[in-house]
Amino acid sequence: MTEQVFPPRIAGWLLLPLAWLIMTMLTSALVVAMYLSPLFNPELRTTLFSDGGILLTQWSISLLTAAVVWLYSMWVCWIFCKRSRRLPRHYILWLLMTILLALKTFAFTPVADGKAIQTLLLSLLAAAVFVPYFKRSQRVKQTFIQP
Repeated sequence: MTEQVFPPRIAGWLLLPLAWLIMTMLTSALVVAMYLSPLFNPELRTTLFSDGGILLTQWSISLLTAAVVWLYSMWVCWIFCKRSRRLPRHYILWLLMTILLALKTFAFTPVADGKAIQTLLLSLLAAAVFVPYFKRSQRVKQTFIQP
């Protein structure tokens, strides 16, 4: 009879990237809800659908982007909790995606520069800390071994 080997629990420093992932997942869910809110307000809905399509196109792209981020974040969270061996690669991709979105926010969204820079710096800091950790850590290599 062979002994079944279980990977280590998700604990210690691994809780920090998991918390960052969950926080981003919840934030993106709120952003999706914010983009859907004009559909439930008659005045905003009229404005959205009567502007010759430019406003509707921008809104649709923003809604689609937020939904993709939310869904991908949920999936990465799922494989994180399952301790899948695919997680390190997808977590790094997810971090890079958050940097790209922060750059998009900084360049194209009418948000105060201070807030956009703060978002960008937080994303850069998270990537600067977590990418090397996920690439080199023995704990990550021992934890994320499930198919």
